Amino acid sequence: MRGGHGGKGSASFRREPYTPRGGPDGGDGGRGGSVVLKATTGVSDLSLYKQRPRWNAEPGMDGAGGRKTGRGGADVVLEVPVGTVVLDEEGVLVADLDRAGTDGVVAKGGVGGRGNVHFKSSTRRAPDYAEPGYKGDERTLLLDLKLIADIGLVGPPNAGKSSLLSSLTAARPKVADYPFTTLDPELGVAESRGGRIVIADIPGLIEGAARGAGLGLRFLRHVERTRVLVYVLDGSAPDPWADLETVRKEVEQFSAGLAARPFVVAINKLDLEATRRLKGRNRRKGVHFISALTGEGLPELMDAMVPALAAAPEVTAQGLAKKVKLPERVARAGLSVEEQPWGYLVSGDRVEHLVDRTDLESEGALARFQSELDRLGVNAALESAGVQPGDTVRIADTEFEYQP
Repeated sequence: MRGGHGGKGSASFRREPYTPRGGPDGGDGGRGGSVVLKATTGVSDLSLYKQRPRWNAEPGMDGAGGRKTGRGGADVVLEVPVGTVVLDEEGVLVADLDRAGTDGVVAKGGVGGRGNVHFKSSTRRAPDYAEPGYKGDERTLLLDLKLIADIGLVGPPNAGKSSLLSSLTAARPKVADYPFTTLDPELGVAESRGGRIVIADIPGLIEGAARGAGLGLRFLRHVERTRVLVYVLDGSAPDPWADLETVRKEVEQFSAGLAARPFVVAINKLDLEATRRLKGRNRRKGVHFISALTGEGLPELMDAMVPALAAAPEVTAQGLAKKVKLPERVARAGLSVEEQPWGYLVSGDRVEHLVDRTDLESEGALARFQSELDRLGVNAALESAGVQPGDTVRIADTEFEYQP
């Protein structure tokens, strides 16, 4: 994500009849546009950003004579699904866009340069230089989508979660008789006596999923925002209760808070004889035997979801403000001069700021630049470090040849 550069200030002089010495009247450059991420329900995935990984905002326009300020660059507003988490290169949370309409500035545009009218003084009546615009922010960010749902269907592979989602809602997930048919979570909306319920089919968990085995971590993170879990088990499996313990253990290892949320147990495939025999032997309370294929037991399961959802606490997330912004860059105070094999490296926010805001092609701007270096103590610091005439001095990305 790259914000637009600020426009250049204008080095202009007022020219009118009968006004031979009109003085400087250069306007400021316009501010560069910013890149903004906005959560919306109109987008369902992040595929656009896999196809196009680079986004640039419009630069600001240059200033002009007559103290005319350049037009500001247009912002680029990128729509992302609700539930998108923005991380920086180190994995630190930048923004959590978990509600529709929430937006975040992720790359600010640069400030426009000042026109020469700002540099007029009692000793400098006709400054012939202006400032270039600031560069816009450039950041590499990771967009990570975490689904938001009321109910999360979790269980081992091939337990029939996709079939159950299809039976309870209008969703049409891919259904087949082999493990990991579902590779991406599916969402559906069910109608109940308690109102509409958003249900997510979370792909199958295997032992070791919390440590990243199989596709575990890729899927478990999508359960973090569900308020109620429904453990869906295959009643025809050799030991469904062992499967339940395995899945619950994986959820607990991933997040103890997640495992503590309300849950319902659903034993699927009641249309098979093995599951019917299991139901006849069952002595566990609160277990619902269902058939996603025939619909048997589904009304009772839905009736169990409603009170569990009513009793479940709201899932809170970071970044709930309507507007979130990247933290400001931390200013590095002071001045530092380091001797390097190739010369001397000068660093410090004020001197780097000075280089960014100086038009090095202008003689007047260079003269001001030299006086500012003296005022900031850069020349004195270089001499103390042992600089010699002709040595290379680097400030930010710009190199100079030192001359006393």
